[in-house]
Amino acid sequence: MMNRAYYSETISNFLNQSHHEILGVLSGNNGFSQEQTQRGAWQYQINLLKEVLLPYSGSIYFEFSIPRMGKRIDVVLVIESVILVLEFKVGEKEFHSYSLDQVFDYALDLKNFHETSHYLTIAPILIATHAKGVEPIVSHNGHNDKLLFPIKSNSMMLDATIKAVLDFCDGAQINAKQWESGRYYPTPTIIEAAMALYNNHSVTDISRSDASAINLSQTSDAVAEIIRLSKQNSEKSICFVTGVPGAGKTLVGLNIATTHIDKNSELYSVFLSGNGPLVSILQEALARDKVKRANEKGVKLKKREAQSDVKAFIQNIHHFRDDCLNENEPPIEHVVLFDEAQRAWTLEQTSTFMRQKKSKPNFNQSEPEFLISCLDRHPDWSVVVCLVGGGQEINTGEAGISEWVESLERSFPDWKIYISSRLTDSEYNAGEVLKKLAHREGVNYKDDLHLAVSMRSFRAENVSLLIKQILDLKISDAQTTLKQIDHNYPIVITRDLQKAKLWLKSKARGTERYGIVVSSQAQRLKPYAIDVKSPIDPIHWFLDGKEDVRSSYYLEDVATEFQVQGLELDWSCVTWDADFRYSPNGWEHWSFVGSKWNHINKSERKLYLKNAYRVLLTRARQGMVIVVPSGDKEDPTRNPKFYDSTFNYLKEIGFQVLD
Repeated sequence: MMNRAYYSETISNFLNQSHHEILGVLSGNNGFSQEQTQRGAWQYQINLLKEVLLPYSGSIYFEFSIPRMGKRIDVVLVIESVILVLEFKVGEKEFHSYSLDQVFDYALDLKNFHETSHYLTIAPILIATHAKGVEPIVSHNGHNDKLLFPIKSNSMMLDATIKAVLDFCDGAQINAKQWESGRYYPTPTIIEAAMALYNNHSVTDISRSDASAINLSQTSDAVAEIIRLSKQNSEKSICFVTGVPGAGKTLVGLNIATTHIDKNSELYSVFLSGNGPLVSILQEALARDKVKRANEKGVKLKKREAQSDVKAFIQNIHHFRDDCLNENEPPIEHVVLFDEAQRAWTLEQTSTFMRQKKSKPNFNQSEPEFLISCLDRHPDWSVVVCLVGGGQEINTGEAGISEWVESLERSFPDWKIYISSRLTDSEYNAGEVLKKLAHREGVNYKDDLHLAVSMRSFRAENVSLLIKQILDLKISDAQTTLKQIDHNYPIVITRDLQKAKLWLKSKARGTERYGIVVSSQAQRLKPYAIDVKSPIDPIHWFLDGKEDVRSSYYLEDVATEFQVQGLELDWSCVTWDADFRYSPNGWEHWSFVGSKWNHINKSERKLYLKNAYRVLLTRARQGMVIVVPSGDKEDPTRNPKFYDSTFNYLKEIGFQVLD
């Protein structure tokens, strides 16, 4: 824990050390070039804290690392029964909302992810050093978890603020050594994880490693070993990694890709995804972060240059495919990681696309077969890593994992195959086709290639199980699972969208992201100002702040399953239309065409609709509100009976109804 801070000492030792000595330690541990503004800020903080902390004993930490966010807290103090998180804005006269969110975020990170901080009182304090007329207001924030609402202070009032916090709080004295030794179990969003990995954090820095979650590094190591053996033995290998929604499959792929990011290395690899919104969002987030970090070091970097570097290792699978179409040479990469590999296109979908869009009338390979053939061009070795999700097919023409196996049998007899031991499970739809591999040599089943526990929700690992039980109409099982998670992961239901919006805003703290998600078939939500036909820009929706009307925070634009698959929110509002209706005989599947609802009869389209709701209902990390509208008896397209049965079904499972 101590090495997470540039400087850590008892308050007593801090008071006795010289300014020069403390600055020397801070400077020595900072890998960036020392700008005068940074040294000046440290000097200011040291001077002020040497005065303010005279009456106290405890511990002090400067530049305390938050790896999940790629940030550092200015100062953490451990005094009596309280952890004080101090964010200094030296020279600032105003308390900006984004600065209050920043210090709140730091405190939330400790509360949620640092083992020995879970049950302690944490006080986030924003110090705008030159602000005027400040009186400390100390209060709980309504979540009943001992995390105080951010407190405003200036330099003159910092001593009074710390005293007010300590007077407000009670509890046992914190043992600083025990607190320091607490393990850090972050569960970053995929955007946070990509930024951390791209900036040379290891997967162990940003992932949990407790016994209840299969260690991501274990799966990463298993894949890395397959890559190593393939290179060493000049073999071509394909590897299937499985996992429940939110278990970290994408994280494993990004970890491998960022480990082998050097184009001059034989191990150079690329992360590919057919999920256009995910790729665009990750590329934009990494490029913005790269520009920001360069500016912090005094280096001018244009976003276009940053995007060029980022796109080298995260690409849309279709761009990679098109490059291979135009070249007969092997790709530069020996290792290719395909995210959501089960969504690759069938032979019919691929050949139709090639004929209509690429002027290739005789193209006769499915996407999996063509992609493997591209890596097969290497004369020595190559590795294809397929990251496979279960129950995630939501679009026409997606082949499922069976087409990868069929392609290997049909065209690549010499490739070695490494398979997750869970690929036989029903949700991967690969059980039958895997039997075809029984005769084949070089097929290895590995437990380490499966990620069994969802890590999207750090509050409740069984959310994906609950949603599966709801969609599979296993009422008693769902009731049991709900009781296991509802104390940590609130799920409420309502008929009123406005109440749902207020609930979201009351739950989210700091920059915790919230938004409204709906099915792409939810065409009769227009009376609630929800128009699924109105396109959104997922980059703005997922990355921009509370002040931007295009962001999810504004609760105006909504995202569908196509925009949110593979991504997550902290808090979500799922607004449920009449396209997917509960009935005692099972789910009913409907599509709104022209002016009326029509039954969906094709089993494939029924599966896509069910999976769309699976995606929507598993996006939230911390909790969600489900809105089932009341309908309108005056509107035959929104007859209340279309909605009532679904609401009553959810109520029967035991979800709390929002007053």
